[in-house]
Amino acid sequence: MKMFLATALAGLTLAGAALADPILGTWKTQPDDGSYAHIEMAPCGAAICGKIARTFNDAGEYSSPNIGKTLVIDMVAKGEGYYTGEVWRPSNDKIYTGKMDLKGNSLALRGCVAGGLICSKQTWTRVK
Repeated sequence: MKMFLATALAGLTLAGAALADPILGTWKTQPDDGSYAHIEMAPCGAAICGKIARTFNDAGEYSSPNIGKTLVIDMVAKGEGYYTGEVWRPSNDKIYTGKMDLKGNSLALRGCVAGGLICSKQTWTRVK
């Protein structure tokens, strides 16, 4: 019984930490080929994941087939606003090593290859 209570308490502590994470909420991606998205960041187990919630192009909001797909995968806070995990790039359907840096209402997200030596970067802004 003591083991069960200790495990339950540890799980609640992890869930509470994830719920209080400052990265949670909705973020607007940087435009790419004239389109951008709103990404909803939420806990996924002990990590943070981001799903495509809404998509926009020059004509306004549209219904992309990528809505609901996970773009930010299993990001784990490493301290001082830095996170590591994976990111999915819809344009080529590949998953990359992901890194994120949070500074206020700005989120720098990078998808990297070659052990993190070569990265592509976007800067996202908080919607809510």
